[in-house]
Amino acid sequence: MQQLLNGLFLGSIYALFAIGFTLVFGILDRLNLAHPAAFAASAFFGIWLTESFDMPIALVLVIVFAFGALLGLLIERIAFRPLKDRPDAHFAGLISSIAVGGMLIALLQAVFGPNTRRFPADTVPAETIDFGAGVTASVLQIVIVAVSLGLMIGLTVLVGRSSLGRSMRAVAENPGAARVLGVNVDRVTATTFAISTALGAVAGVLFALSVNSAQLGMGTAIELKGLAVIIVGGMGSLPGALVGGLILGVAEVFAIQYVGSSWRDLIAFALLFLILLVRPQGLFGKRKVREV
Repeated sequence: MQQLLNGLFLGSIYALFAIGFTLVFGILDRLNLAHPAAFAASAFFGIWLTESFDMPIALVLVIVFAFGALLGLLIERIAFRPLKDRPDAHFAGLISSIAVGGMLIALLQAVFGPNTRRFPADTVPAETIDFGAGVTASVLQIVIVAVSLGLMIGLTVLVGRSSLGRSMRAVAENPGAARVLGVNVDRVTATTFAISTALGAVAGVLFALSVNSAQLGMGTAIELKGLAVIIVGGMGSLPGALVGGLILGVAEVFAIQYVGSSWRDLIAFALLFLILLVRPQGLFGKRKVREV
């Protein structure tokens, strides 16, 4: 039971990161590979805020969310918008986003240096909560799950019930028809990138808190897992990204506990591969239909 709980904590970070990926893909049919760099940049920015201004972690997360949204707008404007009318816009945007991600990491190294950075020791209280039957959770783990689930529920409500969400779904179905119906496609596109990157930014801070370190390559390490999560959950599916992230987190924790840390990725990805053999379109995916 304790390992299951630990897996859910880790999986909630994977899910938050993957939802940022799948939101852009599901609505805009674009794969933003600058997302991992934004993930790392936000972790460093969060540590800098905490060290420089002695801010509480709740305020840091709010500021990092806004920082991520701004970063998303810049990525969309630099890497994707200039290429939107090209016939190969999907592939060109993918390559362009890799370049922007590389520049972002280089800038990060110039500002913060190549060394590992850490949050101050007292950023989150070290107390643990006892749930009985030998099951405990730290305050940090509770914060991670609460923030992740809160953001994912908020995003689901936004997409499903707001006018912005209806515009997003219209763009996801047919951007040309949405434009004819009066939807400002460029604004929806920019907003989608802002929300997506803001979620990835918060995931970056939570991940750095959970492992007590932030490195320049931390986004690259989680990138492949994020892609695996959205494929298993179903491309473009928000519930799928959530469930896929939790499955990956639980599988990793159980692999470390019962097989060994060196088998962690092998066991986790083998399980995901098995799911795809049974359901190639992903757990929540539909054939020839994109979901938001």
